[in-house]
This record gives sequence, C-alpha cells and structure tokens, in this order.
Amino acid sequence: MNQPMTSAERRAYNQRRHAERRRELVAERGAQGVAELWWDQARKIARDRAARGDEGAWHDLALTLSNYCDRYSK
Repeated sequence: MNQPMTSAERRAYNQRRHAERRRELVAERGAQGVAELWWDQARKIARDRAARGDEGAWHDLALTLSNYCDRYSK
C-alpha cells in the first residue's frame, strides 16, 4: 500500500507538475515563451543561491543580460 506523501514530497511533486504544464504552454508560444521560461528559471536560481549567501548568480545573470542588451540594442 502506498504511503501518503510528506509535505516536502507533495510540494516537490506539485512544483514538477507545474513546471511541466508551463513547458507545454510556452512551447505553443515559440521562442518568446521559451525565453520567458528561461528568464523565470534564471531568477529562481539566483534567488535560491542568494538565500544561501551566494550573490554570484545575480552578478553572472546581470553580466549576461548586459552583454545581450549590448549585442542587440545596436
């Protein structure tokens, strides 16, 4: 017989299901949807790392976005 999920297991399961649904929806929107999904993931990673005391991910993301803007704003 299956045991009920713990709160952490249920949260992780729901997060995976939500992420899968979002991937399906953004795939329908093409490159813009995929870019928005990556943007959300990049911010989540940076926030999670910062919460653990590592600001490096925010600095790297800022540099990456700066390079992107420099490249395409011309």
